Amino acid sequence: MILSEIQNPIIVIAGPSGSGKSTIFKFLLTQFPTLCLAVSVTTRKIRGHEIDGEQYHFITEEEFRQRLENNEFVEHEEVYTGKFYGTLTSEIHKITDLGKVPLLELDVKGALSIKEIFPDRAYLIFIDPPSIESLETRLRLRGTESEENLKIRLERAEYEISQKVHFDAVVINDDLSIAQTEAVECVKTVIR
Repeated sequence: MILSEIQNPIIVIAGPSGSGKSTIFKFLLTQFPTLCLAVSVTTRKIRGHEIDGEQYHFITEEEFRQRLENNEFVEHEEVYTGKFYGTLTSEIHKITDLGKVPLLELDVKGALSIKEIFPDRAYLIFIDPPSIESLETRLRLRGTESEENLKIRLERAEYEISQKVHFDAVVINDDLSIAQTEAVECVKTVIR
């Protein structure tokens, strides 16, 4: 099967780091049995609570570049210097072959790439923080970022927020339960 033959919708959740997209993403998976997690590939280091193959497929930069050369990705991005992320074409095929709807959690550029490849199938939901200040507070509370990395993430967030106009829906995550309900309503417009 080639990508143009995929008939199922593809739902993408994107937003700045710290916006709550992962939390909303996980919630959506519990609400819709037809949704299936499309596990991305990354070269970043595995974090303590993560399991290879569940949150991400963790590979080396060398392997990532080899797969890129072999044209195995439907989308990819060097999100931060030396940290590559991508979605394998085989992952999309695996899910759609099961009759399920792929749910992807991507950065904004990756989401827009999916929309470009699947203009009639992709449905993009942007998870928007109420403000840059609230985003900074959330990132600081995580305690996982150095000041330098925090500055990079916040600069990237400003760019990402400017791209929300290209998304099919925007959910402001000021109150998590309200944001989750709004995200569910968005998905209901695509799958019934």
